[in-house]
Amino acid sequence: MAIEPRERLILALDVPSADEAKRLLDRVRDSVAFVKIGLELFTAAGPDIVRWALAQRKRVFLDLKLLDIGETVKRATAAAADLGVTFLSVHATGQTVRAAVEGRGRSAVKILAVTVLTSFDEADLVEMGIVESVRDTVLKRARLAISLGTDGVVASGVEASMIRRELGKNPIVVIPGIRPVGSSHDDQVRVTTPAGAIAAGGDYLVVGRAIRDAADPAEAARAIQAEIEVALTS
Repeated sequence: MAIEPRERLILALDVPSADEAKRLLDRVRDSVAFVKIGLELFTAAGPDIVRWALAQRKRVFLDLKLLDIGETVKRATAAAADLGVTFLSVHATGQTVRAAVEGRGRSAVKILAVTVLTSFDEADLVEMGIVESVRDTVLKRARLAISLGTDGVVASGVEASMIRRELGKNPIVVIPGIRPVGSSHDDQVRVTTPAGAIAAGGDYLVVGRAIRDAADPAEAARAIQAEIEVALTS
């Protein structure tokens, strides 16, 4: 089933409180259908902010990047499934992925495996004792996660086309680190424009600061959706 451009944009609610999240959603109104709730907001506001977003008829990507002992990941995944989120992220390690897939049971939640954070480069991998390149590490982790039953991966737009080429069209590819042309990279290293991410094979684009910090967040969201639509038809 084709995904509408409006559905492909995921607004990152990267704010420190429930009140700020609600104000941001009030500013974008119906321009956004899908939101990401990450560690910062979830720690500050807990499951109630997820329930609130769902009550506003928004789909939710619960981006907790779980990495813990198997039983903890299994139970946390089951709790996320009970909340009714659409996506849940975990790190792409074998034990973690197996536990998340088991924990979601027969629920509809899609498990996404985080390959390599978009703020990491080769030097960061070396610090962790990983001698492979970022590209090789991303592909290795993506292959492992998909083979163990995840529904998709989170990866930068730099590696998305490689993932598509190697793993085909079925895995969901969610791309963070999206920066419109001319905007600052901030703390991100491997960034992509909205059009570039779609051209590389991305299904969903996670955008935070470019919308959150805009003078008119709703207009910024619509501009990105328009760029997505053009990229899909070109």
